[in-house]
Amino acid sequence: MLNKNRAENPFEGKIRVRAVGILMENDKTLLLRHENLGSAGHLWSPPGGGVEFGKTVAETLKREFLEETNLEVEVGEYLFTNEFIGNPYHAIELFFEVKRISGTLRLGSDPELAPNAQILTEAKFFSMEEISLLQKGTIHNIFNTTGTADKITDLRGLFTFKH
Repeated sequence: MLNKNRAENPFEGKIRVRAVGILMENDKTLLLRHENLGSAGHLWSPPGGGVEFGKTVAETLKREFLEETNLEVEVGEYLFTNEFIGNPYHAIELFFEVKRISGTLRLGSDPELAPNAQILTEAKFFSMEEISLLQKGTIHNIFNTTGTADKITDLRGLFTFKH
């Protein structure tokens, strides 16, 4: 589903490079609910965000986790690249394992969006069973690649999803 107020969404109509972190604790994966994304009107996706000019991918992941989840993380192993092409979005996503260093999970915000245009609405750890029960179109497409969500950290290479 597209954001109805395109003028307020800086992510549409351009290629965006994103750093994304897979944080797993106690056999659960941290996901954030994004409103106005996905075919069902919302999308659960791992935390992450756009790489800014002059900033490293690791700096980006640390910043995004702190902004979106109130967690300080250590960036671990590079896993894979996901390319998503679906009008009006085109994203190149670099996925990494991350580990919590400190902080208590609390939903944050996206400073690139106005306070009245925030799309993050929930932060939650999901078991692999819970992820597999989510309706298609409500979960980041990379979780459908392996057949089972617990294999997400086993993925390597480039994955392209064009809609």
